[in-house]
Amino acid sequence: MPHTSRLATFLLLALAAGLLWPATNQAQLIDRQALVSRHRVKLTQAEPRSPLQVGNGEFAFAMDITGLQTFPGTQPSDPPLGTMSQWSWHSFSESKRFDYAQTLRNYEVEGRQVSYATDRTSDAGEAFRANPHRFNLARIALKLQDQSGREAEVTDLTQVDQQLDLWTGEVTSRFQFDGEPVEVRTTVAPTSDTLAFTINSPLVRDGRLQVALAFAYPAGVWGPPVDAESADEQASTRHTTECTPLPHGGYFCRTLDGTQYGVQVASNGTLTTTDQSHRFTISHQSADQLEVVVAFHSAPVEPIQLADFATIQESASDYWQQFWNTGGAIDLSGSTDPRWRELERRIVLSQYLTAIQCSGSMPPQETGLLCNSWYGKAHLEMHWWHAAHFAQWGRVELLERSLGWYEQILPAARRIAERQGYAGFRWPKMTGPAGISSPSDVGELLIWQQPHPIYFAELCYRANPTPETLARYREIVEQTAEFMADYAVFDESQHCYALGPVLIPAQECYEGRSKPGVTNPTFELAYWRWALRTANHWRERLGEPPNQQWEQVASQLARPTVRNGCYTAIGNEPWLRRRDHPSMLAAMGVLPNDGWLEPFIMKQTMFDVESDWDWDTTWGWDYPMMAMTAARVGEPAKAIDYLLMETSKNKYLANGHCWQANRLPAYLPANGGLLSATAMMAAGWDQAPKANDAPGFPHDGGWKVRHDGLERMP
Repeated sequence: MPHTSRLATFLLLALAAGLLWPATNQAQLIDRQALVSRHRVKLTQAEPRSPLQVGNGEFAFAMDITGLQTFPGTQPSDPPLGTMSQWSWHSFSESKRFDYAQTLRNYEVEGRQVSYATDRTSDAGEAFRANPHRFNLARIALKLQDQSGREAEVTDLTQVDQQLDLWTGEVTSRFQFDGEPVEVRTTVAPTSDTLAFTINSPLVRDGRLQVALAFAYPAGVWGPPVDAESADEQASTRHTTECTPLPHGGYFCRTLDGTQYGVQVASNGTLTTTDQSHRFTISHQSADQLEVVVAFHSAPVEPIQLADFATIQESASDYWQQFWNTGGAIDLSGSTDPRWRELERRIVLSQYLTAIQCSGSMPPQETGLLCNSWYGKAHLEMHWWHAAHFAQWGRVELLERSLGWYEQILPAARRIAERQGYAGFRWPKMTGPAGISSPSDVGELLIWQQPHPIYFAELCYRANPTPETLARYREIVEQTAEFMADYAVFDESQHCYALGPVLIPAQECYEGRSKPGVTNPTFELAYWRWALRTANHWRERLGEPPNQQWEQVASQLARPTVRNGCYTAIGNEPWLRRRDHPSMLAAMGVLPNDGWLEPFIMKQTMFDVESDWDWDTTWGWDYPMMAMTAARVGEPAKAIDYLLMETSKNKYLANGHCWQANRLPAYLPANGGLLSATAMMAAGWDQAPKANDAPGFPHDGGWKVRHDGLERMP
């Protein structure tokens, strides 16, 4: 169970900190508390575009300047304030009348018909795209009234001071309203889906400050909204809230069509129903302090004795201190390059944000647990960017939390491969918890998510080179390789194995469905070769002979195309379009080079991209990808330039999120990519010069890099 594994992880972190830390002299060179604390987030005014969050990987709570969800944003760029979990999935009842086969269309591959779920616009396609979708568990807000009874607006708050203490995982929000001070402290338990907060203000005793608890029906839209906005939908009988009073709170059984979950509230105040069936208040008119603990359950359960705020606060603080005291650290404070502080800020905040949103029991959506994108579903080609860095930063257990999900969906992955006539497992692209591939005229044809599980398994083995690691991931590695070898097509005219058609590369701006389609994209070729050979290395470790088919495909893959001294994106016309992801660079950035690619040509390709590209069409992970390429081809100064390039898609807000667009107010693949790139630049990679410390950073006197606990990249 997720919470059980999280508790085990917590105990392991505590043990590691207690037993290993004193013996690590190098670690003592970095004052980790000072490193983390100098990047605590401080807000002195409402910033609805940049909400803060607390969480634990399975559950997260977003808040406004009040420390709760009092003032929803009003602008298109303002994300909704979500209370989100890994298990909060819902499907509309009417979606069950469709059959997945209705979304399938056949494409000719090697003279046979192969089906893909590319009919996304039909009723069936829309139903399978939108269902299941993540839903918001609750909105928990302050109810503030002035002396005349008027409800507060955000502009009524003065002397605002909100701080996220990264070292303890707690947000403290202070402000004045109607001449009175208010202080709210907000945190989340490390091993359960439990929110805890306290409010201190004379307004509590006065009855003018209460807590409002509201439950909504899901919007079920692409995103970012998570709650239905229609009053009719909210009043609909499609969702019900049954409240059972308890001595110090209450228990709510929520029903949304066929989905049920439970919410338990414990407080030193009084829980009161309102004239609306899904809204409740908590008040305390005999004290200045109101304490509330809210626990969420994936199914209704019997009420239990909840821990109080102080206990949860202490356990959260202990967890976060162990988190920061173990694993990797990079300290740039001795640098003279003025960019050091911003880069270090992004590194520290990205560790926090990915820990609370990308370390859960299944791969995350691109916006994590902040709000929805693509209906809340995971995009498996993004999982590398979300989570590979955990292994590089010495926290492989956080990566492994989500790898168990791949084991759970093995039957679904096998069914996809069997339906299409391939061996092994074919991993879906856009998917909910069951591993069903969501219909898409683009995503269905992507293939670069296929090697990811082999990369993940290799990272796990490098961290823990044991028979247990080999045994756990053996089936995933072998069956992934079986599919990859079977997917490649032997081109008789060129005497080599080819990829495609039918496919769409990581740079998605090519038509992959109609002839001539796309063949031999550079990154995918390199990834196919590396993964098949890595799978055979696993067989060697297991004492088994190499799989000859895997080696044959890997050794006879088509070479990436070179035109005008640069690698092209794909192996046929139009060769390269100068927008979207410059993904050919990942072939010698994300991946190591064993001599198959020419570093000089890759360097020229990198410079060619830099000189002429539509940067507004890029995505946040493109910049760390380019930085990794720059490091591998011996251009560390360019690596820094790319990480901090000023473009519309490489902006990191005050909360550390990399805003992309109104529909993507957070983009965690960027944060994870930044962590992979900087860990690689500091600790190096297998082929990096051993004599150079921090080989991916410039050695020009401007950068002083102290690092500890990082793992080298392949």
